[in-house]
Amino acid sequence: MLKQFLSKLPRKASKLDTDESTRVNSLRSDSPAGKNLRPHGDNNSNTAKRTSLSAVFPSSTVAGIEPLLPFKDVPNGERMNLFVSKLSLCCVIFDFSDPGKSIVEKDVKRRTLVELVDFVANGNMRFSEPATLAMCRMCAVNLFRVFPPNYGSNRGGGENDDDEPTFDPAWAHLQLVYELLLKFISSPCLDAKVAKKYIDHWFILRLLELFDAEDPREKDCLKTILHRLYGKFMVHRPFIRKSINNIFYRFVFETEKHNGVAELLEISGSIISGFALPLKEEHKMFLWRVLIPLHKPKSMGVYFQQLTYCVTQFIEKEPKLASTVIMGLLKYWPITNSQKEVMFLSELEEILEAINMVEFQKVMDPLFWRIGYCMNSLHFQVAERALFLWNNDHIVNLIAHNRQVILPIIYPALDRNSQSHWNQAVLNLTHNIRKMFMEMDEKLYLSCHSHFKEEEAISNAAVEKRKEAWKQLEHVASLKPVIGNTAVLVSPI
Repeated sequence: MLKQFLSKLPRKASKLDTDESTRVNSLRSDSPAGKNLRPHGDNNSNTAKRTSLSAVFPSSTVAGIEPLLPFKDVPNGERMNLFVSKLSLCCVIFDFSDPGKSIVEKDVKRRTLVELVDFVANGNMRFSEPATLAMCRMCAVNLFRVFPPNYGSNRGGGENDDDEPTFDPAWAHLQLVYELLLKFISSPCLDAKVAKKYIDHWFILRLLELFDAEDPREKDCLKTILHRLYGKFMVHRPFIRKSINNIFYRFVFETEKHNGVAELLEISGSIISGFALPLKEEHKMFLWRVLIPLHKPKSMGVYFQQLTYCVTQFIEKEPKLASTVIMGLLKYWPITNSQKEVMFLSELEEILEAINMVEFQKVMDPLFWRIGYCMNSLHFQVAERALFLWNNDHIVNLIAHNRQVILPIIYPALDRNSQSHWNQAVLNLTHNIRKMFMEMDEKLYLSCHSHFKEEEAISNAAVEKRKEAWKQLEHVASLKPVIGNTAVLVSPI
């Protein structure tokens, strides 16, 4: 039985079985031979094939692949060797740009991957170090690839929102490799102390690079795998956080193009929810230097929900950060982008729901100046969203306690809306808010009204005086003869 099994194993796999200890020592990531863990595409001798729809795969061709024995036909003592051999077989890469090419071989690899997934999911054997190495190498060969230049285009925040994402034609194999990697990492049979030698910083960085894929199915798989990695390998947690931050920095301050910002923020949200109190300075820096600047890119709409969740998580953990976040929003407030302005107002409402009185009083002056401008916006959705803040009981309570400061700031905006805004819904909301303030403090409301009328009269008088001065200047200029190149005021037609 053993002879029959060994005769069907590939030559390279048999070499691994006969000299396991030598291979393990020579293929560690910190040794020169550790390059064997890298995909073939990193070799200068193996040129990558680039297609318009698929990512670039490491080139590797084999005339034919013979399927190996099923695990049930092999004694328990030999199953781990067979596991390594099957992983080696799956290191062969196929060209999926031509559906009619290597059909039999592709199916053999697919069935082998399915068998490996079942073995890892149902197995109770502890994974040896050669098996862990073989798994990491197989995943590197199949998954780590370079995307064509036009592949990582950012589709968010504008006219391309309705574009269909590009789906990778090699997904039939990629999905199984991702599923196998996920079950392998989640398996209780995997020793994290052994695995961290091969699931190292290089491996994690290459995984993070794949978040720029356009295929949403691939990003969902990567998101789940990175969650598991963060949970299982505590030693890698600081590095994972730092590497994600670097992707955000590059996106915000350099390229503004990345297809995986929403997924990375979703992972960050889970990480933030696990932060211990009091928050470390490193974690607060993530809020100040990453999350708040992420409000700047035009494509914020793509990841708005995930970004808002991350920000509110910080405020729930440490309410003192609310004033810092609001000042950051005011700093990056979109003056000319109405769509983003509506999103900012939505996020602002969520923050104000969690803010306490002390932090609110620190920012209420600049905050309500900005809200007043939004209330007067000619874009009815912006004005409507700003006025909707008064539908929130907690916000109304904050305003009521500080009405002596807030009403004088926003009364001019309310009056202008009631006099000249074109949208009926905005007019109705404005009327309701004026009525609310009147019932809240009639004396203050009438005082603000009279003060506003005085200011308006002074402003109108200044405008008239300025017009009269220009008229006099034009009259004096018209009486003087034109000589040479003297500038002349031309009356409008």
